[in-house]
Amino acid sequence: MKKSLFVVFSLLLVSAFVLSACGGAAPAPEAPAEEAPVAEEAPAAEEEAPAEEMEVVEVTFWHAYGTGSAEETAMTALLEQAAVDMPQYKISALQIPFDDIYNKYRTDVASGAGPDMFIAPNDSLGDDARAGLIADITALADGKLGDYAPLSVDGMSVDGVLYGIPESLKAVAFWYNTDMMPTPPATTEELQAMMEGGTPVSLSFGCYHHWGFFGAFGGQIFDDSWTVVAGDGVSDAMGYLNGLYQVSVENGWPKNDGDGLAPFTEGTVAAITNGNWAMGDYKAALGDKLAVAPLPAGPGGAANPMLGVDGYYFNPNSANMEAAIEVALYLTGADAQAMMMNDAGHVPTHTAVEVTDPLMIGLLEGFGNAYVRPQVPELGLYWSNFCGTDQVFEAGIPAADWVAEGTTNANKSE
Repeated sequence: MKKSLFVVFSLLLVSAFVLSACGGAAPAPEAPAEEAPVAEEAPAAEEEAPAEEMEVVEVTFWHAYGTGSAEETAMTALLEQAAVDMPQYKISALQIPFDDIYNKYRTDVASGAGPDMFIAPNDSLGDDARAGLIADITALADGKLGDYAPLSVDGMSVDGVLYGIPESLKAVAFWYNTDMMPTPPATTEELQAMMEGGTPVSLSFGCYHHWGFFGAFGGQIFDDSWTVVAGDGVSDAMGYLNGLYQVSVENGWPKNDGDGLAPFTEGTVAAITNGNWAMGDYKAALGDKLAVAPLPAGPGGAANPMLGVDGYYFNPNSANMEAAIEVALYLTGADAQAMMMNDAGHVPTHTAVEVTDPLMIGLLEGFGNAYVRPQVPELGLYWSNFCGTDQVFEAGIPAADWVAEGTTNANKSE
């Protein structure tokens, strides 16, 4: 660059000299044009790194809610809302028929497979925990169940170890048609008077359904060490129930929940004892005429029906345990339980759920004195020795003799 400018400038001087010699005024030399500076190229804008895609974790989930049932419809809506509120999880739900879900789960888990979690009653919790088929979540759920009713947490535990997240409560209560029975019996004496006076009642006589009457007569099956101690209180309860059974036979009234469904929903019997799993059918048929109350109290105090808890359990094979627990906590949160309460009749375990439905209030009152279903192997001693109630109700064996024999046989079995 410098050399070329020098040459140009020299030629201009020579030209000026020649013109001057010829008498012409030499024009003033033009200043050399400055070259425009070469603009430095702006550095290319750095390409923005693409936003990291959120990792979506799949959580597999089994339930046994029947096709088209209120429970299935409510669960489907709840899972749809979960997909919006928890986009980091893909909840893959599979419906398994109730009669198959336990066996399929156990078989799959034993082979190293199975879902991340499933929901079911706590009927087999103790056996599955002892067999290693469900995961101990005590540490993972630590501090996260403070808003759940203590009874429900107990129902998800075995020997102080937590195995599930509680979702809803189930127990037997006293359902009645207010057109036929404006006020339910508060005591066993009132119930007896009603039935003997001709008020049709479908009592469910069975070793699960009538469990609550033992406490009403001051009886208990087990002591604190799970030894069978059924004595006078249980005998008195069985004697009382036998009297009502004979009244039912004499009047042709149903004596179990299955046979009582149609007469109660059609308005030919005034009341029935059954669990809240039947509430959907009762409410659909009776509407505002349906009411519920605790089982009547007896001379020994309040009735204490056996309380079941439905909850979410977790597969010990799961690689997504923490994600599954977070999903279960969402599905049992206050909003979720309110949805399942309002749309499917579930009795909530979460204490922040606002309960205004008189049926729910009545159920929670009835469950207040419930006996949490024991998760001990000894519970089998009750089923095997105290469910042959036809010996009392049909064969006429005195209740006290039957109870004494059952107690002796149970303790021989230990």
